[in-house]
Amino acid sequence: MARRADHNWHLPWEQYLATLKPHERPTLPGSPATPDHTAWLRLQYALTGVLVALVGSLGNAAVTANLTSLQGSLGITITEAAWLPVVFVMTNACMNLILFKFRQQYGLRLFTQICLTAFVVTCAAHLAVDNYESTLFVRAVAGMAAVGLSTLGFLYMIQAFPAQHRLKGLVIGIGLSSFAVPIARLIMPSLLEMNDWRAFYTFELGMALLAWAAVQVLRLPPSERLKLFEPLDFVTFALFAPGVALLAAVLGLGRIVWWTEAAWIGWALAGAILLLTAALMIEYDRRNPLINVRWLTGPDILRLFGAILLIRITLSEQTSGAVGFLTVVGLGPDQLHGLFLLILLAMIAGTAVSALTLNMAKLNKPIAIALGLIAVGAFIDSHATVLTRPAQLYVSQAMIAFASAMFVGPALLIGVGKVLQQGARNIISFIVMFSVLQNLGALAGSALIGTIQVVREKFHSNQLSADITSLNPEVVLRLRQLSGAYASTITDPALLNAEGVAMLTRQVTQQANILAYNDVFLIIAAAAGLGCAWVTAVHLHPRFEARRQAKRAARSMTADPAPAAAPTAAPTAD
Repeated sequence: MARRADHNWHLPWEQYLATLKPHERPTLPGSPATPDHTAWLRLQYALTGVLVALVGSLGNAAVTANLTSLQGSLGITITEAAWLPVVFVMTNACMNLILFKFRQQYGLRLFTQICLTAFVVTCAAHLAVDNYESTLFVRAVAGMAAVGLSTLGFLYMIQAFPAQHRLKGLVIGIGLSSFAVPIARLIMPSLLEMNDWRAFYTFELGMALLAWAAVQVLRLPPSERLKLFEPLDFVTFALFAPGVALLAAVLGLGRIVWWTEAAWIGWALAGAILLLTAALMIEYDRRNPLINVRWLTGPDILRLFGAILLIRITLSEQTSGAVGFLTVVGLGPDQLHGLFLLILLAMIAGTAVSALTLNMAKLNKPIAIALGLIAVGAFIDSHATVLTRPAQLYVSQAMIAFASAMFVGPALLIGVGKVLQQGARNIISFIVMFSVLQNLGALAGSALIGTIQVVREKFHSNQLSADITSLNPEVVLRLRQLSGAYASTITDPALLNAEGVAMLTRQVTQQANILAYNDVFLIIAAAAGLGCAWVTAVHLHPRFEARRQAKRAARSMTADPAPAAAPTAAPTAD
């Protein structure tokens, strides 16, 4: 029979553990127990999980999607604005290194209270700050607080499912944070029209207060506490965190200040390599490492991380590539509502399909399918023209959005499964690297797409400009057509001709950008296609190897049959 959510939760851990059935006990220290709940309580846990997960990721999604608007609101340069999402990633990427052990040692209750209180204070601080420096600091704090909220989101979602479907809850909980990007794209134009960014900050604070109240009313079950922190943990964190932060700065700003133009890019990259190497050297010989370097460098784990990084980079086709292309052809946020509504629905469908078709024996299959969908979607987009509008991208972007939601849960479960095979001692190592790859992979994808697009735009601009000369009658005719629109207002022939030249230059630049984006989409399609083939081959290799071994054994038995039993010798007379 189902019990109340807080039944026996006041008991000491050992006594409370004795009241649990085997399937209700937590899988890992620091994770809550999973007692059987009533259907009504499961619904409450599901709604709270959705609310908490979306609140934790909505702020950064809004800032990333509307960076130009925030730049104008604060009166800052493009480079200064680019730091706002980067500092969020700096603090967000590596906080699991400490927060996971904190949750295991001090319990979920304190962990929940600190994370939510910090996030509420952060949201309130947005309403009080009105300058760039303060906003930068608040975004950094938001990155730390968001780690806790994303964790709480999937912990609550797990409680919403019975024991036989708990892994499905994990898949859904992990995928919830990705919904924030299309949601932010849908709601931000209306909020900005109401009262600029103050309207969004007020909305975000209200959502954070709702999440805080929901978590206070509906608590998570207790978890086991262990004394785990060691002095070297803080030394590793003091090296690892700034190393990841410097790497995030390089990936996030390199394309904007350009890689070879800003000297600090090289120094930051050198510092990141030095700090991360020092942290890994400390961890290499520890008895209880935070980051198990030996385990992380195993072939299976490296292949998994390679697939995750490849997918995260290729998914930038949607977040950076398609959005950048539509901006080049002159579309604004209001004209993209239909596209992002479709992307949101595709992400929901992808998460649902991933959960419903979950097969622990074939977790590589969703990753291969995701890469295949990205390849097909990017290839379709590579045929875009100046007349392409969101309606022509519906199919391709829906495929990519579906893929983005489909792969995350299975990828996480592959790593967790490998962790549990060795007694869960490597769970922190995997969670930290998974988080770092997700965050830095997104930055790397945007940096790669932006860099290739700029290089190819220069190439196509030179190619197109080479054929434009005043000696060409078609060029002269085109200049007259373009300048003719201003003939009634500009009477000076020289100024009128200059206006025609300026308009033609803008058209050439636009066309070069479109051709560059097509090149980017084609490169992503090729990378994703090769990745799909690679993951499929890795998945099928053990089967082919097993069949080959079986055939070899069968041939061996056929070639060397067992000798017949020798007849018993007749006794001889003495």
